[in-house]
Amino acid sequence: MSAPPMEIPTDAEARQALLSTGKLRAGVVRAPAAGVFFVSADDPMSPRGVTVDIARELARSLGAEATFNVFPNSGECTDAVAAGGLDVAFMPVDDERRRKVDFGPAYYLLRSTFLVDGAGVATIAGYRQHGRRFVGIAGTTTLRAAIRTFGAERAVDVPSVEEALALFASGAVDAVALSEDYLRVVQANHPGSVVMAEAFQETSISIAVGKNRPVALRLATAFLENAKMTGLVRRIFNEHGLGNEPVAPAGL
Repeated sequence: MSAPPMEIPTDAEARQALLSTGKLRAGVVRAPAAGVFFVSADDPMSPRGVTVDIARELARSLGAEATFNVFPNSGECTDAVAAGGLDVAFMPVDDERRRKVDFGPAYYLLRSTFLVDGAGVATIAGYRQHGRRFVGIAGTTTLRAAIRTFGAERAVDVPSVEEALALFASGAVDAVALSEDYLRVVQANHPGSVVMAEAFQETSISIAVGKNRPVALRLATAFLENAKMTGLVRRIFNEHGLGNEPVAPAGL
């Protein structure tokens, strides 16, 4: 038997906790193609993707409009939430990020791995022995995990997914550190590449608000748990062609 929906506070004081300007200021992260986490943003004023739609539904539940700030990476988005420039965002979780923002529930469980240039380095042990240099996105949980696993001396950091994939295509690096779901989206653009089956990080993509904002966190938590239980997140995934990607279970 499914749990009953969580009560979402609707009084003016509670709404103000997430609508400090009267609108919901949400942060999203761009990439060349949209996915479970990344959005496409040919027009920065009208980004498209899963996190855009979830944020719009959150704003609608509060009787407000959502506005979006588009970032090249989740590190910059995290810092904007921490500084009070955003009301809410969605981002992968790690201990360093927990020191900056407070997290509510997950909407997706993330695996971080490599897109590698050839099957000979398509395992963690193989890359440790034969790999050269990998690229990751600055300020991200995935890059931090890759450095812990393979060493900082091999790491190259760039500000965006576009730049990471360009370095890989040029042969300057032989691996790209990103989420497994997204690497499968872009793999076809890199003939001969392999998505490493092993993950060097498993975490969640969760809703986040600024530190020490308990009412805002309660609102965000209640909304996202309800959105999972009612099938709203599932519907959003499906509408973006992500029907094979599982939604994080309730309570996570």
